[in-house]
Amino acid sequence: MKKLFSLLLIVLTANLFSQSKVASVKTKVENVDAATFKKYMDVKNAYIIDLRTTNEIDSKGMIKGAEQIDFLAKNSEEAIGILDKKRTYMIYCAGGGRSGDCAELMTKLGFKYVIHLEKGFDDWKKQGYETVMPGK
Repeated sequence: MKKLFSLLLIVLTANLFSQSKVASVKTKVENVDAATFKKYMDVKNAYIIDLRTTNEIDSKGMIKGAEQIDFLAKNSEEAIGILDKKRTYMIYCAGGGRSGDCAELMTKLGFKYVIHLEKGFDDWKKQGYETVMPGK
């Protein structure tokens, strides 16, 4: 009985310790405008993620250097979940809604640093920043 109690105590203590370590991970999310996003692109070693659909990207283009993870796809949470949580990520969608949801997801998953283009790709393009068409 003592051995069982000791084992149970060890397991519970280890579980509480591991939970406190996970809970202590604090994600920094910065909601920025297009000018700040551009400035950060130039100075941060960040991975840029376009969260729009393929149709949106094909018709409107994308920010140079971005990789697509379609946030509306069935596997999007899984695709985001396997990313290196220690890296800095710059995320955007068309108008800021999906990327705002993605920033919340990344916070729950324990990512370190997320830079969110608050008004999205549409504002980026409206401000006159460079875009590229896929495959070119």
